[in-house]
Amino acid sequence: MQFQILLVEDDDALAMGIEYSLTNEGYAVTVAKSCQEAYQYSVKTDSNTLVLLDVMLPDGNGFEVLRKLRKEHFDGPVIFLTAAADEVNVVQGLDMGADDYIGKPFRVRELISRIHAVERRYQKAEIKEQEQNKPASKIKYRDILVDTEQALVYKTENDGMVKLELTPSEYRILLLFLFNQGVVLERNVILERIFDSRGTFVDDNTLSVYIRRLREKIGDTGKEEPYISTVRGIGYKMEKESCLSAEK
Repeated sequence: MQFQILLVEDDDALAMGIEYSLTNEGYAVTVAKSCQEAYQYSVKTDSNTLVLLDVMLPDGNGFEVLRKLRKEHFDGPVIFLTAAADEVNVVQGLDMGADDYIGKPFRVRELISRIHAVERRYQKAEIKEQEQNKPASKIKYRDILVDTEQALVYKTENDGMVKLELTPSEYRILLLFLFNQGVVLERNVILERIFDSRGTFVDDNTLSVYIRRLREKIGDTGKEEPYISTVRGIGYKMEKESCLSAEK
C-alpha cells in the first residue's frame, strides 16, 4: 500500500523540500498552506490519503483541520508536524486520532520512515479485515482451485484437475495473495504475516526463493500475464480476478 499525500504546511521552504523528497519516493503530493486550503483539498481525500499536518497554521491550527476531517468521515492516517513538540500537544494530537507525531526540525528520511511504518500498519489491518470477510471454503483463480477446508491446491490441465504439492509456507503465501488480490504486498509485510507470528525466522533472500518455487509449482513462469507480479523495490501483487465460492 502506498498512500497519496496531503501536506498541510505554511513554511514554503520546508514544504518544497518535503514535496520534492516524497515525490522522488513515488508519492503523489498535494500541498496546502493554510487551514482553508486544507479544507478545500479535504473533499478529495479518502482512506488512501495520508495527511501530513502542521500544528501552527496562519489561519488556525492543525487540530482544527483534523477535527473537521474526522467529522467528514475521513479515516485515513494523519501525522502531525510541529515545532511545539511538547507533551501536551503530543497527547492532544494522538487523542484526536493522529497516527504519529514528529517534532521540527526533523530529517526527511526519518519522516519517510515514519510514513512507511504507518503504511505497514494500515496494510496489515486491511489484510486482516479482508481475510475475516472472506469465509469461502473454495477459491478459484484462473486455472487454480484452492480448497481451504482441506488445505489442498489443484490446477486445471489437459487431463483434468491435478493436485499441486505445496509446502505449508508456499500454501500460506498463496492464500495471502488470493485474499489480497489487487493489493501490492510489501516484502516485509509478507514476512511478518506468514512467518514472524509462527516464530520462524526467514530473511528477505529466503522469501525470494519461496516466491520463485511457488510460481514454478502453479505454472506462473514465462507467462505474458503472470499470476504474481513483482513490484520492483516494494514487493509483489496478484491481479484481482478470482471467483470465490461460499461452499462449505
